[in-house]
Amino acid sequence: MVFVGGGSFVMGSDRQRAEERSSHVVKVDGFWIDQHEVTNAQFASFVGATGYKTIAERGVNPKTRQSLYAPGSVLFIQPTTFDQRGRTQWWKYVNGANWRAPEGPRSSIKGRENHPVVHVAYEDALAYARWRGRELPTEAQWEFAARGGKQGDDWSQAFDADGKPTANSWQGVFPAFDTREDGYTGTAPVGCFPPNDYGLYDMIGNVWEWTNDWYVPGHPREPVVNPTGPNILRVRLTPGASPSKVIKGGSYLCAPNFCSRYRSSARQPQEADLSAGHIGFRTVLNARGP
Repeated sequence: MVFVGGGSFVMGSDRQRAEERSSHVVKVDGFWIDQHEVTNAQFASFVGATGYKTIAERGVNPKTRQSLYAPGSVLFIQPTTFDQRGRTQWWKYVNGANWRAPEGPRSSIKGRENHPVVHVAYEDALAYARWRGRELPTEAQWEFAARGGKQGDDWSQAFDADGKPTANSWQGVFPAFDTREDGYTGTAPVGCFPPNDYGLYDMIGNVWEWTNDWYVPGHPREPVVNPTGPNILRVRLTPGASPSKVIKGGSYLCAPNFCSRYRSSARQPQEADLSAGHIGFRTVLNARGP
């Protein structure tokens, strides 16, 4: 873990996506944070010690999701033809997909022990964190750490000034083809790209990361100290859907022509009981520094 000293920063953005508004001053206390995303090997140690089974292995509660009851998870399936008006063309709920079988039945994590664990739902990530005596980061902690001490808007942290990839994202036209300019299709082993100024790897790209905050569109305008996100009673639900948590950082599927959320202020909702092949996590320890 790396200790990130506390401080104040301007969270959110008024120049990017609507859900990132409004920018506002946030102060956070210092905290420890994993230097990289939790890996398959680390998650396997947790499962070996506790016998834990993820939601993707158990199946979703049939009282809330009748159609997704069979054990499985959401996978990106690259289409042969596509219409960007319909994302369902490239997302599919695959029975048998889970952290041990990230591409579905007959796949495995052999040789990918140092890749970030995926197909973990929010409660799975929280269970691992609690096992380690830790927590999942708040959105404010995560964004403060991802900025690496820098202030201001950040359009693209996935490329340097010359356009060279500095994170694992999608190069080419999504979802038709990926040029693999960064060397990877899908997840990359953690720590393959340069760290930020706090020494943290893969805060941008590779996989989206769970935070502990419930999702609502936008931020409050007023300054705040150590925010923990909105009360769940403020979360607006779509009929048949479960509440969503905030995920941060973008993933290997973020492309300039689609998503482009490889920025520290970028944020997305993710239903808390649903896992996917492009979502992982890291943990924090709320304790004093060295």
